Parts: sequence; C-alpha cells; structure tokens
Amino acid sequence: MGARPAKRPSRATAAPHLETLLWRVGIKHLAGVDEVGMGPLAGPVVAAAVVFPPGTHLDGVADSKVLTAQARERLDVEIRRRAVAVGIAIVEPEEIDRVNIYWAGILAMQRAAQGLGVQPQHLLIDARRLRELSVEQTRIVKGDELSLSIAAASILAKTERDRRMLTYDAEYPAYGFAQHKGYPVRQHLAALAAHGPCPIHRRSFAPVREALGLPPLPPWPVRTSSVP
Repeated sequence: MGARPAKRPSRATAAPHLETLLWRVGIKHLAGVDEVGMGPLAGPVVAAAVVFPPGTHLDGVADSKVLTAQARERLDVEIRRRAVAVGIAIVEPEEIDRVNIYWAGILAMQRAAQGLGVQPQHLLIDARRLRELSVEQTRIVKGDELSLSIAAASILAKTERDRRMLTYDAEYPAYGFAQHKGYPVRQHLAALAAHGPCPIHRRSFAPVREALGLPPLPPWPVRTSSVP
C-alpha cells in the first residue's frame, strides 16, 4: 500500500472569536493593537491599532510573519477599507535609543491606540499591557495568531515598516535594507562591519555599538511607567 500524500496545510486565518464575545456585550469600538520591528538593528518600531465594525470576518488575515509580502499588501488595502478606524505610530531609532527597545514598543502601541480617531472601549493586545491608557484591556499570548483585530494590526504595522525600509534602502544602499529590513542577518552584519552604522542604526544595540568601537550598555533600570 502506498503512502498517503501529505496534507497541504490550510491557510491560517485569525478568526474573530474573542471579538465576537465582546461585540455581543455591547463593546462596539474594540481595537486590536500590535507592534513590529523590535529585533532589527536599524529602522523604527511601528505599531498599528485597528477597529472593525461588529460582525467583521476577513479570510486570510493572520500573523504578519506567516504571510508573503504580496498577501500583506493585498490585506492592508482590505483591512483599511473594512475598518472603522486605523491608527499607525512610529518610534524612530533616536527615541528607541533613549527609552530602550522594550518601552519603544509600548510607546508605539499606546500612540497607535491614541491615534485611532475614535475612543476605543476595549483593547486586545499581543501579550502586553498599556498601563498609561485608562481603557479596559485583554492581553493575549500569540494574539496575532488568535485575534482578527490583532492580526490585522500586525499586518498594517509590518506593511508600513517594510515600506519605510525600502525607502531607506534607496537612501543607504550599502546595507541591503530591502532584503532584510534591518534584521541582524549575515549580510547586514557584514555591511555594518565594512561601512559602520548609518543614521537609522540603533546605537543602543550591541552589534551597532561594536561597529562603533563602543562597549555594550549596562542593563536598563526597571521602570514602572512607559512615559519617558
């Protein structure tokens, strides 16, 4: 008997199960929030917040990391078309270096939620809590896999950041930003060693400091507030 052919994986879709529970109890302006760009050595952290009308379902929306660039671009258009409100926030490298990368991600998500143009009644957030916002919040581990709104936010944030890195690639062509988007791959580390950092490199990150001949920074002090 021949072996059974392997099943093709089904296309992942983050369903609105969590959203539906909240919509049913009268929460109309429910925002999913997520950030991208925590790991790169260069470029900004970008966050997005998305509010969909109750009852929304979008096939193919999933964690931005598992989607192709073409799929993200297509979904970016559809998400913006279907959303009640969208907020995008950017934290540039200079601010990342000033507040540290963890708090840069928090600040980006807070600003995205504040930039929606509508007052959210509840936030769904990928494994974080935004303590400076007096809005009911639900932290969801792997939220970009499980929540339609968070997954949509991750797609918008990723698409926005990738566009910015393509612009930087034209401005600083020696580093290959179009290929790796600033992540510490071998090509990027080699360019960093050969050319030194460019203006969008994060000076607080160890490989960049090493390229500058600087020692690693000491551990950041614990803070209870994300306000710099």
